Amino acid sequence: MNKSALLVVDVQHGLLDREPRPLEADEVVARINSLAAAARKAGCPVVFIQHERPGSPLEHDSDFWQLAHGLVVVPTDHRLRKTTPDSFMGTPLEALLREHGVDSVVVTGYACEFCVDTTTRRAAGLGFAVTLAADAHTTHDKPHAGAAQIRAHENATLPNMVSFARPIVAVPTAEIRFAG
Repeated sequence: MNKSALLVVDVQHGLLDREPRPLEADEVVARINSLAAAARKAGCPVVFIQHERPGSPLEHDSDFWQLAHGLVVVPTDHRLRKTTPDSFMGTPLEALLREHGVDSVVVTGYACEFCVDTTTRRAAGLGFAVTLAADAHTTHDKPHAGAAQIRAHENATLPNMVSFARPIVAVPTAEIRFAG
């Protein structure tokens, strides 16, 4: 099979565009746009996943819920809504990927230690080979660690999880190729 898809997790206006901005916010959006263009060129699905929480700034269709400024979305891209850190839980994501014959995913987005981490683990648990775009996920500084440390931790930790049937690798954007 060997078909890839790009998952763009929670790259939303209220999370990336407001001050203080997360680590390398503009660079991460540019890298995601580069990956999305490469995926589309290879005939691979591009899936934008948006977190929502009723009664919060991330309420569905609110200004904060919208995709981040600068993110390039085309009509053939897919958009999914989610309510948990797991992009698969309660969403049609797995069915969409299987319908398109996808067996590997490239994961990007916000926040490294929450939704990106959980989506990466779940994808591997479902049998997808996972490439974590090592420089195309971001987060904010936290009291216990800076955003760069958190991203480095995720890039080092997730590939060391070898109990899944398929591998997780962390690779810089420039080295990622899509199979269509």
